[in-house]
Amino acid sequence: MKSRKPKVLHEVCGRTMLEHVLEAVRSAGASDVLAVINPELNEACAALGVATVIQEPQHGTGHAMQLAMAALNGDDLPVLVVSADMPLLTSALLSAVVEKQSADGVVLAMLTAHVPLPTNFGRIVRNGGRVTSIVENVDCTPAQSAIDEVNAGVYCFESRALRRHLAQLKPNNAQGELYITDCIAAIVAEGGDVEAVVCDDRRLVMGVNNRVELAAARAVMQGSILEAHMLAGVTIADPASTYVDVGVTLEPDVTILPQSHVTGASRVARGCVLGPGVQLDNAQIGEDSQISWSVIKDSAIGARVTIGPYAHLRLGAVVEDDAHIGNFVELKKTRMGRGSKAGHLSYLGDATLGAKVNIGAGTITCNWNGKDKNPTEIGDGAFIGSNSSLVAPVKIGAGALTAAGSVVNRDVAPGERVAGVPARPLPKKPQK
Repeated sequence: MKSRKPKVLHEVCGRTMLEHVLEAVRSAGASDVLAVINPELNEACAALGVATVIQEPQHGTGHAMQLAMAALNGDDLPVLVVSADMPLLTSALLSAVVEKQSADGVVLAMLTAHVPLPTNFGRIVRNGGRVTSIVENVDCTPAQSAIDEVNAGVYCFESRALRRHLAQLKPNNAQGELYITDCIAAIVAEGGDVEAVVCDDRRLVMGVNNRVELAAARAVMQGSILEAHMLAGVTIADPASTYVDVGVTLEPDVTILPQSHVTGASRVARGCVLGPGVQLDNAQIGEDSQISWSVIKDSAIGARVTIGPYAHLRLGAVVEDDAHIGNFVELKKTRMGRGSKAGHLSYLGDATLGAKVNIGAGTITCNWNGKDKNPTEIGDGAFIGSNSSLVAPVKIGAGALTAAGSVVNRDVAPGERVAGVPARPLPKKPQK
């Protein structure tokens, strides 16, 4: 991968390859998961709740399995072996391999696929239809190189047989390593039954060894994600320019327009229109809201809200129902009340707005004094004039008004009108 990051921690559609494989393994019913790793992966595996054994130095897949079996207790259950760089594996495929091994007399079940040649996969050698061995690509004869059925690197072993054959492995290959695949020939030699589950879609057994293959895996997974959402009632105008992560929830009747990204754990409710050019990351969007050309991260939006173009909401912003956020408006750690509006060119940081507040163009909350972030509170129905600067900490009461260009550096009472630099109370309107 030519990266400081370990290969299996590179992401595909919002999760690392390691996470994708763990999800498939656990969904297939694995009861005791162990990862054979290099030291760089110890912290990541701990965060995912995965037990580990470190392989150092690394002398091949057979050596890795020797370490794994030494760390696993008992031989009552079969052992499922999966590579962590295969993010497209499904739980259904893994379950099929486990089920195949559970048949009477089957010592080993494995996953294979037919692929275009040439390929770097190990070849499946058969005799009379029965699997007799797996030959690594670097060790293939010309005749074996012409075989298009390949080893996908997924196995389910009878535990006792696996331990016995691992103990007998020899580094008789061009790499001088111990291969788990040599166990297959040994099982056949003693009369054991080796069965194969052939994967009909070779893309699902794709391994990732470089960034070209990473992009190819992402394209396959993204296509599957979008197809599932469209079949569930989501309109995606242009799948080729739409990106949706695996952890995203989209309800029926959501419409996604081109150049949009919906990532993380975002949830989008019915009737929403996203795009064009929307980026949502860990965002919650209520029913019938419309968002265009905007970025929303780690924030929650209510129902019937309109946002954009070119708005930016971040760090826990909350927008309640029926509010409007217009062009070039930024909200940071701000709650905007029901029916409130900020139409143009405003920054609202560390602020709490009540219902039906009007924010004039160019308004900013001056929340940073060079040392601390300070809050601004704006009551229901307040009217903040264009180019107002609200110097926090400050409270604007319900129904209050600030005139255009005001610099408000003190609290404003409910119903009070202020103007100027600094803002001062205006005369009360005469009673009619």
